[in-house]
Amino acid sequence: MAAPSEVLKDPKDIKQKFIGSFTKRQFICFSMAAIAGVPFYFMTRKTLGTDAAALLMMAIMLPFFFFAIYEKEGVPAEKLLIQMINMTFIRAGIRDYKSTTKYDEEKRIEKMKKEVEALEAKRGKWKESAKSSFKKISH
Repeated sequence: MAAPSEVLKDPKDIKQKFIGSFTKRQFICFSMAAIAGVPFYFMTRKTLGTDAAALLMMAIMLPFFFFAIYEKEGVPAEKLLIQMINMTFIRAGIRDYKSTTKYDEEKRIEKMKKEVEALEAKRGKWKESAKSSFKKISH
């Protein structure tokens, strides 16, 4: 009897391993965490004490671990953060729903026709007054 095994439904879910069981992204983030945290620990352990320096080192390294491990629906944390910033600050605001109907379109066209008629009437009055003033100057 064969032992049951879990098969992934989507081959895209399989991550290429880089070193050991880490992907390239995880390896880079963990390396950056070590580069940021370990020197901080060695520089501060004499002044702050071992416990406080270790806690601060972990606090400095946690964001790197978060970016290395967290993924939501296949999207890494940094892309989610960029999307949140875009939606909250860059493209912020409530978009109102506006529907257009045939009646609204007819109202808009009618309003434009009235504006054009008013401008033409103004232009006609201006031409008449210009002609009459020109006649007065020429006589």
